[in-house]
Amino acid sequence: MPLDVVSEIEIARPRAEVAAYAADPDNATAWYENIEQVEWKSEKPLGAGSQVAFVARFLGRRLAYTYEVRELVPGERLVMSTADGPFPMETTYTWADAASGTRMTLRNRGEPAGFSKMAAPMMSRAMQRANRKDLARLKQIVEGGSG
Repeated sequence: MPLDVVSEIEIARPRAEVAAYAADPDNATAWYENIEQVEWKSEKPLGAGSQVAFVARFLGRRLAYTYEVRELVPGERLVMSTADGPFPMETTYTWADAASGTRMTLRNRGEPAGFSKMAAPMMSRAMQRANRKDLARLKQIVEGGSG
C-alpha cells in the first residue's frame, strides 16, 4: 500500500516569506516537532541536488536519513526525496496565494516494504497528525514573526 499523506494550511503572511522560512532546512527543528537535528551535506544555499541529513523521531523510533532536493522553484515548490530510513520517501512543499495570504501544502509519498508495509495505515494516520501539528507550528512562528 503506497503512503500518500497531504496536509495544508493557510498562513496570513506573503507567499515569499512563508516559502523562504519553510524551505530553509536550518528552520526545520523549529517547526517540525519530530526533527531533532539537521546537517548540510552540500554547500548552501539550497538548490536542486543539495543534500541535507536529518535525525528525527517517529512512532518511537530514531530515524536518520538524507534528503536530496529534486526541484526548487522559490516561492512555489520544493521537492525532496530520500532512499534512506524505513522506506523511500518524497516530500513536496507547495505554496500558493490565498485569500488570507498563503496556502502551504505538505505532501509525503512513499512505498513501504516489509514491516513498514503492514504498518502503512497506522503510519499514514500518525504522519497526518504530525503534519497538521507541524504546519500549525509553522503558522504560529511565521505569523508571530519569531523563529
